[in-house]
Amino acid sequence: MQKTVFAITPPFTQLNTPYPATAYIKGFLNTKNVSCFQADLGIEVILELFSRKGLMEMFSHVAPPVESSNRPDGGAISFSPLVKIDSENKFLAPPLGAGGLNAQRIIALQDDYINTIDAVILFLQGKNPTLSHRICQENYLPEASRFAQLEDLEWAFGSMGMQDKAKHLATLYLEDISDFIMECIDPHFGFSRYAERLGRSANSFDELYGILQQEYSYIDKILMKILNKRMSEIQPSLVVISVPFPGNLYSAFRIGQFIKQNYPETKIAMGGGFANTELRSLSDTRVFEFFDFVSLDDGEAPLEEILRQLSPEASVALTPRGGTLKRTFILENSPIGSGGAVVYKNDSPLKDYKQSEVGTPDYSDLLLDKYISVIEIVNPMHRMWSDGRWNKLTMAHGCYWGKCTFCDISLDYIKLYEPIAANILCDRIEEMIAQTGENGFHFVDEAAPPALMRALALEILRRKITVTWWTNIRFEKNFSRDLCQLLKASGCIAVSGGLEVASDRLLELIQKGVTVAQVAQVTRNFTEAGIMVHAYLMYGFPTQTAQETVDSLEMVRQMFEIGTLQSAFWHQFAMTAHSPVGMYPEQFSVQRASQTVGTFANNDLVFNDPQGTDHEAFSYGLKKSLLNYMHGVCYEYPLQEWFDFKIPRTKVSKNYIENALLEDDELILKPSAKVVWLGKKPAVVYTKTTKKGKTFQTATLTFYDKKEAFDIKLNQAEGDWFVGILDKISTKNKKIYTFQEIKTDYEAAGFEDFELFFYNKPVNVLRDYGLLGL
Repeated sequence: MQKTVFAITPPFTQLNTPYPATAYIKGFLNTKNVSCFQADLGIEVILELFSRKGLMEMFSHVAPPVESSNRPDGGAISFSPLVKIDSENKFLAPPLGAGGLNAQRIIALQDDYINTIDAVILFLQGKNPTLSHRICQENYLPEASRFAQLEDLEWAFGSMGMQDKAKHLATLYLEDISDFIMECIDPHFGFSRYAERLGRSANSFDELYGILQQEYSYIDKILMKILNKRMSEIQPSLVVISVPFPGNLYSAFRIGQFIKQNYPETKIAMGGGFANTELRSLSDTRVFEFFDFVSLDDGEAPLEEILRQLSPEASVALTPRGGTLKRTFILENSPIGSGGAVVYKNDSPLKDYKQSEVGTPDYSDLLLDKYISVIEIVNPMHRMWSDGRWNKLTMAHGCYWGKCTFCDISLDYIKLYEPIAANILCDRIEEMIAQTGENGFHFVDEAAPPALMRALALEILRRKITVTWWTNIRFEKNFSRDLCQLLKASGCIAVSGGLEVASDRLLELIQKGVTVAQVAQVTRNFTEAGIMVHAYLMYGFPTQTAQETVDSLEMVRQMFEIGTLQSAFWHQFAMTAHSPVGMYPEQFSVQRASQTVGTFANNDLVFNDPQGTDHEAFSYGLKKSLLNYMHGVCYEYPLQEWFDFKIPRTKVSKNYIENALLEDDELILKPSAKVVWLGKKPAVVYTKTTKKGKTFQTATLTFYDKKEAFDIKLNQAEGDWFVGILDKISTKNKKIYTFQEIKTDYEAAGFEDFELFFYNKPVNVLRDYGLLGL
């Protein structure tokens, strides 16, 4: 029976692309013939606010600036200009919200902001490219505090084009307005983290509940105006709200509150990443003043059961006696406010759906042509997050490794590993390209499995799909030189992976399954293939010493200097309730501090590290040094230069990474290795050669790639066989041949010693041109 579902992403996630949860929900409901409408209310609020009409209304509501000391951390987006701090070309990021915002200046220039905003938004949407000329003249946009360091812009951009420079200037312009909103309109505002502090480690619901009893903020009023219009048009029986991050939580509750007050017949369900990690012990009944259902983990089966409960055949009660739900909290058998209890229902016999059964994510309804691309120049990977439209897909549910001790590996979204067949993935890729008109894909896996990446790349090449993609990986040894070349040929442009603490002792304690030397070799393989590499770095892991932190920084310095890393980010370790460290702290020589289990969010844990290292003290120096390394400067600086306190000398040899890279990939292939030819069929010219009275027939094979031509020479018989086998192992064919199968074919043709033929110089030349052993 058809139901109308309204799937909502609350403000704010990203400006440049929709968060995929609602598209997955809609795709699944399509398979059940359930009608669904979806909306990213974040981009809709931004477009309403950042418009001529929106700015006119905003400036008419300006309140006196709040004291800067009262502004919350984390409010502004992190697209910040570089700041030169001395004559030696060292750079560091300015502190968030730096510069004493000049609200009076922006108010005085309000006409300039009002008159330019629509054109700038169109430009950032890719619809007004010629505006870049005016923006780059630097007398078109009004400028406030974010433009203070523009003398460094040319250095940072180098030879980058006018479009990118204009996009960055337009980003600074938006940031100025964002800072003004924080200072004068709504202190919780942020493009991607609205009121994030209220949802972060909210052990008690009290603070958030208190804020929700206050009058709507200016941003709230814009949100409710849009929401009311959508609700009156759709008239849904069920609203499902995905809350992926703490920064979406406040708006999600405001949406639930509005619907309860104005559309009381509509039921409301909440799920998503925040619920999955934070609300697993939910018991505060006040939450159900805003929601009827809070579901955990994969949402398809819980949503189906909720819809079944709301069917006309069911009782009018929220959850009929004898009814079943799956992984869902409710306030059972009691009206709100009369002593009901929060109950976790998981009595449904319905099994979770396999990934092949959930359907293709459906992006219809979303305003795909209205998302805004912005440019951050400090971190190349963060720029990819914020610039361009990416379709989101998953290669596999969960993590194939599932051992890292800092990770929430006890939760189903990581623990339950299920890959999707490459042909199904390519079917979905083609469907989504046809639907969205975009061929960029971000695979949002916990860690994409190498074997599936190989299969996907081969299928993309076989179908001749033009696609650009990137994903998250583990830096494991299976990412050989040849596999990286294959991934590049299929359209892979970047990978991100966890180097974490660049210390072999701690990597073993983390159970990462890699060594620093191995990470260096894998990142080298990706880099040489032309695939950008981003590393997640961690400091403050239990028992980590100051010496290990310094040595880890030295490893990172060497990897940037030698060129195997192009992007990275440091974050401080946080203990979570669902990770092995959080569940078994005694195994990691730390003690969990006594901590009351709250009635609302419970995930982050307080702990004591007996080593006594002050990890927080390293934070600024680690990030400052990394920013310089990413810009290719200051490699020669002593590590002590980055810290204002005494640190130990590094014990890592200066050539550690260089020596690790001296080990070449093993050229000898296993019999089971796949052999693939990425190139085209060669042209063949036969030549007779007479030597010492004997005549030889030689085959010259001429290969053409997109840049050059090259020859190899073989005797005629082997040359003819080789041309034939190259056609068989071409990516145009569905069958993938193994090394053993090719050897058998060679010997069946009457030749001997295949290894001598395959590893000899003429054939070995092709390894640099697309003859791959996988």
